[in-house]
Amino acid sequence: MAYHRHLRLLCLTFILLTTLTAGDDGAVMSKFAGTLSPKPSSWTGTDYCKWDGITCDGSSRVTTINLASKSLAGTLIPEIKELTQLKTLAVQHNSFSGDIPILSSLTSIQQIFLDFNNFTSIPHDFFSGLNNLQSFSISDNKDLSEWVLPETLNQNTNLQTFVASNAKIIGSIPNIFDKLVNLQNLTLSYNNLTGTLPETFGGSQIQNLVLNNQVKGQGLSGNLNVISSMTQVSQVWLHGNAFTGVIPDLSNCTSLSDLKLSENGLTGLVPKTLYDLPSLKNVSLKNNKLQGELPVFKTGVTVDDKLYDTNSFCLSTPGPCHPQVTTLLEVAGAIGYPILLAQSWRGNDACNNSNRWNYISCDSNGNVITVSLGKHNFSGTISPAFANLTSLRSLSLNDNNFSGSIPEELTTLPNLVSLDVSNNSLSGKVPVFPAKVKFTDAGNPLLGQDVSTGSGSGNAGGSKKAGSGSTGMVVGVVTGVVVVVVFMSFVCYKCYVKKRNEKTIKVVDVENGNEIVKASNANKVVSKLHSQSSSDHTELAVYEGGNVNISIEILKEATDNFNEEKILGKGGFGVVYKGELHDGTKIAVKRMESGVMGTKGLQEFEAEIAVLTKVRHRHLVSLLGFCINGNERLLVYEYMPQGTLSQHLFECRETGINSLSWKQRVCIALDVGRGIEYLHSLAQQSFIHRDLKSSNILLSDDMRAKVADFGLVKNAPDGMYSVETRVAGTFGYLAPEYAVTGRVTTKVDVYAFGVVLMELITGRKALDGTMPDDRTHLVTWFRKVLISKENLVKAIDQTLDTTDEETLESIFKVAELAGHCTAREPYQRPDMGHAVNVLGPLVKQWKPSRPEEEDGNGVDLRMSLPQILQRWQDEGTSRMFDYSLDQTQSSIPSKPSGLADDLDSTEAR
Repeated sequence: MAYHRHLRLLCLTFILLTTLTAGDDGAVMSKFAGTLSPKPSSWTGTDYCKWDGITCDGSSRVTTINLASKSLAGTLIPEIKELTQLKTLAVQHNSFSGDIPILSSLTSIQQIFLDFNNFTSIPHDFFSGLNNLQSFSISDNKDLSEWVLPETLNQNTNLQTFVASNAKIIGSIPNIFDKLVNLQNLTLSYNNLTGTLPETFGGSQIQNLVLNNQVKGQGLSGNLNVISSMTQVSQVWLHGNAFTGVIPDLSNCTSLSDLKLSENGLTGLVPKTLYDLPSLKNVSLKNNKLQGELPVFKTGVTVDDKLYDTNSFCLSTPGPCHPQVTTLLEVAGAIGYPILLAQSWRGNDACNNSNRWNYISCDSNGNVITVSLGKHNFSGTISPAFANLTSLRSLSLNDNNFSGSIPEELTTLPNLVSLDVSNNSLSGKVPVFPAKVKFTDAGNPLLGQDVSTGSGSGNAGGSKKAGSGSTGMVVGVVTGVVVVVVFMSFVCYKCYVKKRNEKTIKVVDVENGNEIVKASNANKVVSKLHSQSSSDHTELAVYEGGNVNISIEILKEATDNFNEEKILGKGGFGVVYKGELHDGTKIAVKRMESGVMGTKGLQEFEAEIAVLTKVRHRHLVSLLGFCINGNERLLVYEYMPQGTLSQHLFECRETGINSLSWKQRVCIALDVGRGIEYLHSLAQQSFIHRDLKSSNILLSDDMRAKVADFGLVKNAPDGMYSVETRVAGTFGYLAPEYAVTGRVTTKVDVYAFGVVLMELITGRKALDGTMPDDRTHLVTWFRKVLISKENLVKAIDQTLDTTDEETLESIFKVAELAGHCTAREPYQRPDMGHAVNVLGPLVKQWKPSRPEEEDGNGVDLRMSLPQILQRWQDEGTSRMFDYSLDQTQSSIPSKPSGLADDLDSTEAR
């Protein structure tokens, strides 16, 4: 009897405890629901286990909260840590804000997805106690405070996936990966990580390593040697960093299928073992300084374009380098292929007069006779390959950090008369050189000794005597060599620039394809066309771009003999007329008189032809043709019926046109961004526009934008280097460093794009003399306004409807982007690809204006072909992951909404 009473008492106690515990979960869920806006429609009543996205166990304990992509705002209340049976917390793709609470009591939690929200901070000890955590993601929380990856993360030994892209992480990657034995996927791209790759990556179980695009000018650095011991890895994205040195031997990485190393400072030869990796499918190596033979990968491997143009390979086609080039590369290899040499040691002829290698001089037969590598802080050894340069007369290796011995092979050089190895860390036996060789070796205290035994060399005395020769003579020889090398380097640079800027353009008869004019640049094409007989009006076409030479009679007919009523606008060097060809094609004709516009105007005319024969993009105005008539120069463009963006922003009242809606403005911004992105990084060559402004942005009938006026465009070698040039452009849009120094990079266009964004937001001109002094310059005033959202709301163009919360949030995001684009320092500005990817989602929030735009078979029809191909390639490689959740424990689909997409979007930015 007593036994039964005790049993009933025990059961009642269990039921009471269960009820109390379940009641605690209910109180937490009720408080959590109160923070959500809007509150989910199904979250009514007290039975929270029936709410959408909530899963409970048999004791009414919450095990899953899945609110992914519900357009919710709210906070994660600290009380969530009381849901001690919680296994999955998924709130990605919402607008949650505030601090992320400490969840250390959630010892059962396995998945936490916080991506694409507005959280402001994460506790430094957030990962403590989460011993069962398997997947964690916090990508794209733009309001996060800067934080570092904690060393204590090594306690989360069950962690399999860690995704924190664009998450404000700073500092170095902790050396803890020997403890994270289950980690397979690590994504830390688009942060501000610095330092080297941790040595514990080696031997880890990481399969997908995504660390690309850290902050420009900084980022991760050092060598890539540790990758060679990551035998499990299948995906390595390290592009957009500051890695140096050579590509290591990856022959043990037999699972590697996707390797992206572009946009670093890698040098040396591409290892042949990389060609034969059995699983390799994608490889990107552009924008480095790789040397030697152009790599040849097996069939089926996708290799990025511009591989030759953006590296220092000897040939543009596969094949061995010239023997003399091969020898010099062996020399560079012995000192680690320093970037200083890789930048200039390019091509297949070290003695080419138009592209002679730095620190090298040659005789008239193209043989290297002088190598001057002194005083460059080089480390490594002296290569015996010097002996293959049989014409070598002078070799200067002084004042570096060379170690090891002096190769005996150098004594066989038949023409050597001077060898200077002074002030290094050389050791070992001193070779005996012929009497004619002036040998200088002072400043090597270990030279003449075998460092392994400490014994002296019998030749040491002789060498020291030689090293103590006439100091004045040595200084004189070295000074003379330096002067010669500097002068020759300057001449070579000028020739190199000229050669890079020349590209053959052919003009052919479109009727029969016969070549009429062939020249190296647009200026010569124009000159040759002008010199030909004007009586033959056969239609001509520029072969590269399809532009035609149109007769003046046709243009007069199209514009009613340049009737003033046809004038669309006037610029510094001409008047633009509206015209219509006999087939109904509407055109815009820019008419310039050479006598009025002078040399500068002629240069712009030639520049427009030179650039627009090489680029075609839906958001760049197309050049249809040109005409040379006496002193006149005419350019014929496609007609843009809605005029310029500046007219719609600043002249609405005068012209009576409707003001642009925010939807139209953000679409225009995206169009312009895509056009400039194409110029910078997707065209056959990289260009800098230099005169991006609202009056050079033209609008079509459906208010889609195209960038116009390419008269000031400059070629940007490799899309990243600065070019010193005459300052040109429009005040108000000029980047500070360009206006002061004349140094122009693609970031000059990014700055101007930021100014255009500010104009779209405020409806104000970049430079307005009618405003008070503190508001005259839009950028200066707007950046002050950005500090406060309240002030920003007041600064928005009053013609815009800001009552809609979604519109206002969109404006805030564009304003933030404008601030980044107009940062004072160029390296602080994003590239145009990032700007496009910020604006893209803002446009996609709205339905397309035309029904046919809805059906693109998964393709954004506003993207250029290279962008579409790149997007397909990136998505195809990034979806190799499988981030599935245990469906027996969760109602979340096998691939949680947003997680894989977040990873896909990493590279797209």
